[in-house]
Amino acid sequence: MAHRIAPNHVELDAIAWKILEALQHNARLSFAELGRMVGLSTPAAAERVRRLEEAGVITGYHVALDMARLGMPIRVIIRLTIHGGDAQVTRTVAAIKELTEISRCHRITGAESFVLEADVVSIRHLEAFIDRLSALGATSTSTVLSSPVRRREYRAAQIEAFGKYA
Repeated sequence: MAHRIAPNHVELDAIAWKILEALQHNARLSFAELGRMVGLSTPAAAERVRRLEEAGVITGYHVALDMARLGMPIRVIIRLTIHGGDAQVTRTVAAIKELTEISRCHRITGAESFVLEADVVSIRHLEAFIDRLSALGATSTSTVLSSPVRRREYRAAQIEAFGKYA
């Protein structure tokens, strides 16, 4: 059976994957270090990274924060259900963007409309936060006990193995 490739799919060679694997592990690598790791000169490594950025494969470089150490020890997942059409979705998205406790927001299929990830300082803070969200729609909240997979680093073989589902 032939596999279909998504229209925005970017074909990557072995060097590109080595670059992605290295940068996923340590995004602070210098181009000189990266080049040594993947067998390219410093300018060639910089050019390859630039092309991966332009193609939209690399979308940014981020610092991972330990929110508990910053005074926000409670992480919650909130499912938000709204009713209404596009105008209500637009209003909800605008309101969610203003709630600084929210670190991630996903619009989803199913009974709920959104899944939110948020960090709060206390149960009292959580209660006030849920009260604010309730103005947007019905909520269902779960407290995160632990995160066994915090961030996954992808390798070429993993992505290629998923091709059987395309």
